[in-house]
Amino acid sequence: MARTKQFDLPQFFQALGDTTRLRLLNLMGEQEVCVCYFVEILGGPQPKISRHLAYLRNAGIVSARREGKWMHYRIEMPPHAGAAQVLRQTLEMLKDDKAMLADRTRLAKACCSPARYALDGAPLPVAVGESCCEVAR
Repeated sequence: MARTKQFDLPQFFQALGDTTRLRLLNLMGEQEVCVCYFVEILGGPQPKISRHLAYLRNAGIVSARREGKWMHYRIEMPPHAGAAQVLRQTLEMLKDDKAMLADRTRLAKACCSPARYALDGAPLPVAVGESCCEVAR
């Protein structure tokens, strides 16, 4: 019988205790985002961004899927009801933060003008029922 990994509450809170990881979660919001956009918006090296995304995956907050050469990330609600509530409230709080809003605005501009940001050919963020240009609204 396969054993499922037990939810690690301390790791969950440690994942939320880093500004870069909060910025990544903020950019994902209700959509799936390619790692190339995170690198462009956050301005950090791809290996650093990928390490933070791996930390979020290991904490059970983010899932990833590969499509060709592109890695796409989206938020997953943790199986722990209290942790899921904390994550929803954290994401809601991020919406009101000026720096986080600036990141979302940069994401909207980047996905609407990918050639301008050296993202030509990159897959656009996928949000249910929205175009990527509506992300920051």
